[in-house]
Amino acid sequence: MPLNSVNTNTGAMIALQNLQSTNAELGVVQSRINTGKKVASAKDNGAIWAIAQGQRSEIGALNAVKDSLQRGQSAVDVGIAAGESVSELLIQLKEKALAASDTSLTTSARKALNEDFKSIRDQITTVVSNAKFNGVNLLNAAGGTIDIQIGTESGEAITLNLADATVSGLGLDAATFSISSVAGATAALNTIDTAIDSLTRTRGSLGAAQNR
Repeated sequence: MPLNSVNTNTGAMIALQNLQSTNAELGVVQSRINTGKKVASAKDNGAIWAIAQGQRSEIGALNAVKDSLQRGQSAVDVGIAAGESVSELLIQLKEKALAASDTSLTTSARKALNEDFKSIRDQITTVVSNAKFNGVNLLNAAGGTIDIQIGTESGEAITLNLADATVSGLGLDAATFSISSVAGATAALNTIDTAIDSLTRTRGSLGAAQNR
């Protein structure tokens, strides 16, 4: 009587085939669990894997663009907030200069106004110096630009023009600017008006960049 073996036992062969199929399917499921991907490698499905690789590359690039936009947005937000503070300080400087232009003031009164004036001007320096995010200061580098990446291709960027809202850039240089005399106060009023106009344009430019 011949011995039974897997090769001669039809039922056993079917069971073995089913077991091998089950093991293969378990291997696929385990791979998906381990990698989190339906197609984990080119051998699973070459065409779909190639497409997926391209999509993953695009997603990675878009994440980099998102990070760039967030950094740019934050830098612009800081610049706008600082610009508003400087604008308020310029208004205070104008009030002091206008008061100092009064010819009826005593010398001591005008001197007190000048001290207040210098203190406010120093606050502008502090505000502008601190208007920095991630090493970028949009209010302390006139003539320069920075590019914010907005797309996955080279050259897809928004260019922001840097401004100079320092006391020197606004024409309020501490070495030459004073309201300790009527003439100085009168000259200061014109200079401050020019500074306010300049800063208004800068704030408008930052606002447009923020909307973009």
